[in-house]
Amino acid sequence: MKHRRISKRRTAVAAAGAAAVVATAFALSNANAATTPSVDTLTSTAAGKLASTLASDLGADTAGSYYDAGAKKLVVNVVNEAAAQQVRAKGAEAKLVRNTLAQLDSVKDTLTAKDVTGTARAVDVKTNKVVVTADSTVKGAELAELKKQIAAQDGKAVLKQSKGKFTTKIAGGDAIWGSGGRCSLGFNVTVNGQPAFLTAGHCTEAIPSWSDSEGGSEVATTTDGSFPDNDYGLATYTSEVDHPSEVNLYNGSAQAISKAGDATVGQQVQRSGSTTQLHDGEVLAVDASVTYPEGTVNGLIQTNVCAEPGDSGGSLFAGDTALGLTSGGSGDCSSGGETYFQPVPEALEVFGAQIG
Repeated sequence: MKHRRISKRRTAVAAAGAAAVVATAFALSNANAATTPSVDTLTSTAAGKLASTLASDLGADTAGSYYDAGAKKLVVNVVNEAAAQQVRAKGAEAKLVRNTLAQLDSVKDTLTAKDVTGTARAVDVKTNKVVVTADSTVKGAELAELKKQIAAQDGKAVLKQSKGKFTTKIAGGDAIWGSGGRCSLGFNVTVNGQPAFLTAGHCTEAIPSWSDSEGGSEVATTTDGSFPDNDYGLATYTSEVDHPSEVNLYNGSAQAISKAGDATVGQQVQRSGSTTQLHDGEVLAVDASVTYPEGTVNGLIQTNVCAEPGDSGGSLFAGDTALGLTSGGSGDCSSGGETYFQPVPEALEVFGAQIG
């Protein structure tokens, strides 16, 4: 039997704007900078591992970290000089800030609880503030009330307004089709030895049966999914189709995917989707919350990679590492916008799945 081929491209869709903030971080002067150890040059992967180690070691004394891709260094926010010395000793750059991560998370949770449709909230570690992005539907009395809520956060939150509208952008990667619309395949996986694929939960919520062409025969059926709160879905192959562990680069080649990992702020990433194909950009925040018309999704990766309807479920990746599934955002690939992704490691854990 001749096999048809469905490529895997996890391309981090649509929005990203929330971290392009007007606020600047409150950084305290570092009197010992001239005599501290040199900062190590790191890859984004090594920086992510070091960030995780330092977060565990420092606990409440750290306020997040990010990767400076230009300088190839890890920058770690800290709230006291003792923690700064530990960071420097590990080869990272320490940045003294005013707000702890716990304080900023509390502000984010408070604003998320208001559940204003058309808004997104994320901790911007570069500015040490919570950035609240409001789309074009938030206006009038609702916008005035939102500004009042932000002003009550003692300088820990700022507002950014987007010209677009937050949507889940159903349709996208290598295209996958169903009676409810079009989405993009995220990553091929196996569950208990059976081949399957990950895509967005808002896609599996709407589509029970999948084809690799519009109006074509079934190749997979929806097995499970979660939306809102999360945005991941799983479909199991029901037909003999090739299912390589790779992402379509839309230039005649593909990127092999061998593992999944957590995104790091500042990391350079790529997104693949069936509507706008391949685009790249930067991770602006992690653990973002977005309130779509259908409900709020938490724990998302925020990027400045563009996307459009049809890119949903597509691949967000860095090299051979799967990072996210396109959830939604605002804007398009002409004017830009905000894009958010469901982290892949969480979906793998929930479904008991493995990349491949």
